[in-house]
Amino acid sequence: MIGLQEKIVHRNLRGRILPALTAFFTIGFFIFLVSGESAFSQAPGALRVMTTIFPLKEFARAVGGDRVQAELLLPPGAEAHNWEPKPSDFAKIGKADVFIYIGPMMEPWAAKVLKAVNNPKLSVIEAGSGLALLDAKEPEPGSNHSHRGHPERHFDPHLWLDFSLDAKIVDSIARVFAERDPVQASFYRDRAEACKQRLADLDQAYRKNLTACRRRQIIIGGHSAFAYLARRYDLEQVALYGLSPNAEPTPRKLAGVIETARQHRAKYIFFETFVNPKLAQVLAKEAGIGTLVLHPGHNLTREQLAKNTGFLDLMKENLENLTRGLDCHGQ
Repeated sequence: MIGLQEKIVHRNLRGRILPALTAFFTIGFFIFLVSGESAFSQAPGALRVMTTIFPLKEFARAVGGDRVQAELLLPPGAEAHNWEPKPSDFAKIGKADVFIYIGPMMEPWAAKVLKAVNNPKLSVIEAGSGLALLDAKEPEPGSNHSHRGHPERHFDPHLWLDFSLDAKIVDSIARVFAERDPVQASFYRDRAEACKQRLADLDQAYRKNLTACRRRQIIIGGHSAFAYLARRYDLEQVALYGLSPNAEPTPRKLAGVIETARQHRAKYIFFETFVNPKLAQVLAKEAGIGTLVLHPGHNLTREQLAKNTGFLDLMKENLENLTRGLDCHGQ
């Protein structure tokens, strides 16, 4: 009888203790998410900067040096168009001094997140604001590129592939850093000028190498990520589908791209990192030509991250492949 009572007591205690422990750990985990401490290490005096895509993190670090701690929301290997923040990412933004994003066409979730973040001192940089953005030809079903607040306008968000626009973003970052840390304003301005010079040098290398090309068509077995690059260097982007990498090309579009490749006697079809290369490989096989990679530049793979690959490194590799793929002879 005593043994049975002990079992009943033990069962009752377990029924009370386990839910209590579960609640304790759940609350603890929630507090951890809200605290956001994992987003930034304790660097006294450094501006805490949260960015949405890789080039913005690179520019923030280039301008801020050791005066800032710049972090990236996007995990390694993630495709930016499909990614959405988790509650823990809300907390990271809330702990930042500066938040940098492209704009509603790239991060349609940003407005909602910023309203939810309880940080009145947060400085926000919308990198695409005030720049000469390209209109998307048409809105795509399921695309995240709609410009919230302006439903009649749809913009191409891949503006970081125009290095002249990047220079203006760098200026915006330097201005906000100087506002947040006025004692170091000249430090940020000097570093911004150095960063802009590197971008100008890269831009000049692109102009030099892409001026005299036998072919002007960048035929891409993926989505239309390279319109800004094409506009800057007087090239033509021929992509398998539009702005959303989730779109499905029609058989007619497939046939049209193959015909364009044959008509212009293309030697290569380009494919993107973070997008399945199978369609590009099918196109290349049908056209009897090779494939080359083009980096959209918004993120790094885990392998690139391990090698400490920079944004300019990706763009220099793009230039090499464009020079080869378009049969260019730089002057």
